[in-house]
Amino acid sequence: MRTLIIHGPNLNLTGKRETEIYGKSTLDDINRMIKEWADKNKVEVELFQSNHEGEIIDKIHSAVGNTDFIVINPGAFTHYSIAIRDAISAVEIPTIEVHLSNVHAREFFRLKSVIAPVCKGQISGFGPKSYILALESLV
Repeated sequence: MRTLIIHGPNLNLTGKRETEIYGKSTLDDINRMIKEWADKNKVEVELFQSNHEGEIIDKIHSAVGNTDFIVINPGAFTHYSIAIRDAISAVEIPTIEVHLSNVHAREFFRLKSVIAPVCKGQISGFGPKSYILALESLV
């Protein structure tokens, strides 16, 4: 089973910015945790991070034919990227949207996800464990 993990914009700064919201784990820490879980559960993961919408779309497109699942933290793109939404819809690969923070308990503009309606589900608020919960739900 092959899963593509996509970390969206600003996640490269995780552990360094707004730690009261996103926690102190760095992206390297999160990726290490994902890899450890994947190794234990015999799941192949590909990890990808980009701050650029087009790169994320290209990565989603490239998953066709070689990826069973996608786990995506679209960051701020969650709230307005119809292009990423359409890419997920087009490739027809089961996808879970994840967030480190509970987006439903934050600013008003974060309450709406344009990505979630084309995903199998959304997991938010569990910090780095959100990724593991997504992987467990897919396996």
